[in-house]
Amino acid sequence: MSSTKTILVTGVSSGLGRAFAEQALAAGHRVIGTVRAEPARAAFEALAPGAAYGRILDVTDSDAIARVVAGIEADVGALDVLVNNAGYGHEGIMEESPLSEMRRQFDVNVFGAVAMMKAVLPYMRQRRRGHILNITSMGGFITMPGIAYYCGSKFALEGISETLGKEVRPLGIAVTAVAPGSFRTDWAGRSMVRTPRSIADYDALFAPIRQAREAKSGKQLGDPAKAARAMLAAIDSDHPPAHLLLGSDALDLVRGKLAALADEISAWETISRSTDG
Repeated sequence: MSSTKTILVTGVSSGLGRAFAEQALAAGHRVIGTVRAEPARAAFEALAPGAAYGRILDVTDSDAIARVVAGIEADVGALDVLVNNAGYGHEGIMEESPLSEMRRQFDVNVFGAVAMMKAVLPYMRQRRRGHILNITSMGGFITMPGIAYYCGSKFALEGISETLGKEVRPLGIAVTAVAPGSFRTDWAGRSMVRTPRSIADYDALFAPIRQAREAKSGKQLGDPAKAARAMLAAIDSDHPPAHLLLGSDALDLVRGKLAALADEISAWETISRSTDG
């Protein structure tokens, strides 16, 4: 087993966050998990008394984030790792989806994650060590109709993660953007927020996509426990990646996107170069 680490994970009530917390506890690490309510906090601590610490936190409350992180540093110990897992998916055709849904999506998936990073960085920077894992998505590389707000939030978190990694690498801090494909979690089930349909012009395109996503929920190829172990391997690495894809579907789809992008860049290269003065 690698050296024991103190790991803060947001959103450990279910899904990938819960799977990661369980695997990290099994590996002998101390895990502080954030949840939204007291029963969930008690249930999490019962997983491993003395090693699992629950904290009630809404990641959209930046003032509370600062207090919780300061309390963890004082009462539990120096944080070695932050796993920004809290988030959710919004599904809806963009023209149909209100801007309020986009703001909520970015508040949780982007602003919440950034607030967590800003809270832990002063401590990690002072110690000249630490590792931040941001759970993005293959939807931070590829897109599909009906999840514009979600993909937008994950593209944003990918860019922020990569930039931050370059800023803090000289200070001994690593940043890894972890992009899962389709895993057997509640992301496409009860956790997903769905905007009602209202414009018939999109029916032929989107109705089959929504139906297929609902039908596949809970039957996806990806195993959350195996994803968690892959993340632990990245944490244990002396040279962790800036980007880590999880799942063969993520690999295939992202490689396809990059190949198509390279082809399009080549096709338009003459026009692109023509703008130099």
